[in-house]
Amino acid sequence: MIRIVSSQWLSLLFRMALGGIFLYAGVVKSQDPAGFAQAIYNYRILPGWAINPLAILLPWVEMVLGAALVLGIWIPGASLLASGLLGIFALALCINLARGLDIDCGCFSTASSGAGSTTWYFLRDILLMAMAIEVFFFDRQWVPLVGLLARRRN
Repeated sequence: MIRIVSSQWLSLLFRMALGGIFLYAGVVKSQDPAGFAQAIYNYRILPGWAINPLAILLPWVEMVLGAALVLGIWIPGASLLASGLLGIFALALCINLARGLDIDCGCFSTASSGAGSTTWYFLRDILLMAMAIEVFFFDRQWVPLVGLLARRRN
């Protein structure tokens, strides 16, 4: 089992998938900061003064994080940050599940996707966090895109 989990191909697949997910999520949220601020507000966790700055900053963090994962730069830090963010997202969803609130996660769209999906979002975030942890421990940067581009130039 450990051989499958530590496979370079699996790590590459996870890294590219996570990078693409974070890039896409960041781009979508950066295009509608007001809608994303509303999604953050719906969690009813953060103080009001923190919502707007987070709605502006988080999409850019996600885009830089996604780019780092796709390009193969800062992989240990990027995968650790990804797992931390996903853990925070999962915790926020779990808090709202415990409160009996069924909210839209605001992950990939600022429009509501309807009720009945908070449990799915929580499980998805846990799975993505496990992928990020696998990348942190097992990615050996054997296919960093930046390295390939640098070698091609020389």
